[in-house]
Amino acid sequence: MSIQDVIKEQVTTHPVVLYMKGTPQFPQCGFSSTAAQILKACGVDAPFTVDVLSNADIRQGIKEFSNWPTIPQLYVNGQFVGGSDIMREMYENGELKKMIDNLPH
Repeated sequence: MSIQDVIKEQVTTHPVVLYMKGTPQFPQCGFSSTAAQILKACGVDAPFTVDVLSNADIRQGIKEFSNWPTIPQLYVNGQFVGGSDIMREMYENGELKKMIDNLPH
């Protein structure tokens, strides 16, 4: 299974996936910390997270998968949403919470 297949499987089998540096409990960068806090504020207490620092193939592969150069990266319902700046903007205007609230339970 290629790294692209692994990533595709992760984003399609979990409703909310956050590729980040570190973990929600121990984020290793400010942007990843912000992303995890935004998800918590939207009611996602335990998103599926992938620590890109623990896997260099995933760290490079996710950038190619999304064609997005930075980490963190959020996927909701299999769709790439964006990084922490986009997440913050969507959180502030209510879009992100609505997107998460509309997920099948």
